[in-house]
Amino acid sequence: METVQNRSWYFSETLMPLRRGQLGHLGQSPSGVRTCVFSSWTSRVWKSVSTSPTLLRPSGFSLQSQWGLSSTEQDYAQMEDLNDQWRLSHVNRDYCVCPSYPPAVIVPRAIDDEALLKVAKFRQWGRFPVLCYYHKPNGMVIMRSSQPLTGANKKRCREDELLLQAVIDSSEKGYIIDTRSSQQAQQARMTGGGFESKSSYSCWKRLHRQLERGKVLQESLIKLVEACGDHSDSVDRWLSKLENSKWLSHVHNALATAGLAAECVERDGHSVLVHGSEGTDTTLLVSSLARLILDPSSRTLPGFLALLEREWVQAGHPFQQRCAHSAYSHARIRQEAPVFLLLLDCVWQLAHQFPLAMGFSEALLIRLASDAYASNYGTFLCNSDQERCALGVKERTHCLFQALLTHRERECYLNPLYEPTELAIWPSVQPQSLQLWRGLFLRWTQHTRHLEEAQEEIRSLVLECRGAGRVSGELDP
Repeated sequence: METVQNRSWYFSETLMPLRRGQLGHLGQSPSGVRTCVFSSWTSRVWKSVSTSPTLLRPSGFSLQSQWGLSSTEQDYAQMEDLNDQWRLSHVNRDYCVCPSYPPAVIVPRAIDDEALLKVAKFRQWGRFPVLCYYHKPNGMVIMRSSQPLTGANKKRCREDELLLQAVIDSSEKGYIIDTRSSQQAQQARMTGGGFESKSSYSCWKRLHRQLERGKVLQESLIKLVEACGDHSDSVDRWLSKLENSKWLSHVHNALATAGLAAECVERDGHSVLVHGSEGTDTTLLVSSLARLILDPSSRTLPGFLALLEREWVQAGHPFQQRCAHSAYSHARIRQEAPVFLLLLDCVWQLAHQFPLAMGFSEALLIRLASDAYASNYGTFLCNSDQERCALGVKERTHCLFQALLTHRERECYLNPLYEPTELAIWPSVQPQSLQLWRGLFLRWTQHTRHLEEAQEEIRSLVLECRGAGRVSGELDP
């Protein structure tokens, strides 16, 4: 496969890049690139990975090296406080219990693997509750799963009830944040799904916060991109289109729900279980943002990339299905939805409200948004860890997150204004606090380019001042 060159070609108004090395696969020439319909290069090429030596060979990288930043085993080994109440389970070592989970997961110590097998049969797609965040200050946790399969007959699973009870053994109660409306949860029972009833889970309080996904979210993005490409002089018309897209409403709902989960853990002192239907989209969105709000280590560049790897790549977000095309494609894929892009937008909102709290810059978020649709690396290929192993992705490609942490790359994505804080960062979701992510959606406008130039100038000045300060300190007697 042709090694992708650094030079990039872009659509006149699209928000995603198309690299020269990718044009051959799309049957396009640079001169005709403005008229072609952008389709994700990643999704087109992933099935042929098994016959390709590699997508890209970064200097200093070896295919024999460990693929990825860490594993569940390594994460668990670093959490000494967990050992008394939590354990590492390899019940999914061959992916037969849950195809979308990694081989190892962290579960309550009181629940053995035999019980986990029964719980997996009671949860959609086998996604039983697993630990995704441990809050050290008070010992509370955030877990995630898929919906219980209670059905119209209100089935029960004793092992599932015991698992959730083991989570809050030392607490009075816990919260279940369901990312569906109460009506949607009720309707799910008619098709075999459902929710945790108060009679069977008496110590858990269920909170419904509807987050859109699928077709609704995809159509919202399409309308937003159309609005951003409108060159009419009417400000009212542009603002009307922006409002009608409802994209900022989705950002608001996601941040508000994540803030609720974080508040349950930090301020109320109770553990949280997050789930929707399948547990691969809005569930990951809420759990990731809640952790970012609470966990200072996840706000560093390495910590944030590790969070994405653990909560999105390893946790089974179906990137190939969700990022099949961009908003400029005429194709309408039923399973396509920009959930990951919504996450990045929410992270940008946090960084915009707390410019000193994030160790990474906006440039990193834009790079991730681009690579999710068209990448030189294998990180966003396939729909699960099982698929990546079956197709040999880890043997034939390199990991984007590792590449971003090399010295040459990381310098481009660090926030020079970063000042670490141990405090939680509570986002404001008031309308005046949420803004359009101009750096991504209006990235080709002249105004945005001037802002980028100004930001780069500020970055250079800050680095220069810090360098001068270090030299001065070394010269002082």
